Amino acid sequence: MGTYFRGHRQRIKERFLRSGLKDWKDYEILELALTFAVARKDTKQIAKQVIEKFGNLKNVLNSDIERLKEIKGIKDHAAFFISFLKSFAVKYSELELAEKEKISSPSDTVVFLKALIGSSKDEIFYAIFMNASNKILFYDEINRGVVNKSAVYPRKIVELALKHNATSVIVAHNHPGGGCNPSQNDIIATEAVLKALKTVDISLLDHIIVTDKNYYSFKDNGLI
Repeated sequence: MGTYFRGHRQRIKERFLRSGLKDWKDYEILELALTFAVARKDTKQIAKQVIEKFGNLKNVLNSDIERLKEIKGIKDHAAFFISFLKSFAVKYSELELAEKEKISSPSDTVVFLKALIGSSKDEIFYAIFMNASNKILFYDEINRGVVNKSAVYPRKIVELALKHNATSVIVAHNHPGGGCNPSQNDIIATEAVLKALKTVDISLLDHIIVTDKNYYSFKDNGLI
């Protein structure tokens, strides 16, 4: 790698050390990230091509590895690294959520849920299990596919709640098509989970619907 590229890479690293990512353009953030995955190439031009193709950094992080590799200069290692960055961010949100003393409002879980499933192209149903102090004990994917009133949801949620000695549960899913308002199926599924948990004296605290930008809380809207 030439002296110019080495010097340029060092300068953008020093810029980050001085001020973090404040006021950085999407391609500049990606350019810095790619310096750790692409050797002996101008990562600025590669980053600009990637952002031009996907529109913004969020779309890049949500893209699959094969689509990333369609960009000239993005090979297996770089595509893997970009995919890893999204998973790393989700893990960070998970750790922040786990460290909270208690979950006291939907906003406490929304950042994590948006990172986890908000941008997914599949509809994914999750459950978060808590103790009497509303501290998270465990969370898990319950179903992938259209949410409906299937008895599988309530049964699996009850089984996991009992297994982890939970006293309350929050359920959540995403709307890949955008828009957070609950469908009739969402409402029916929520009622089924609520009734099933009541039979074992476990509370359903909320059902949260997320997209990558917004959320809807059943509790805040008086549906639980």
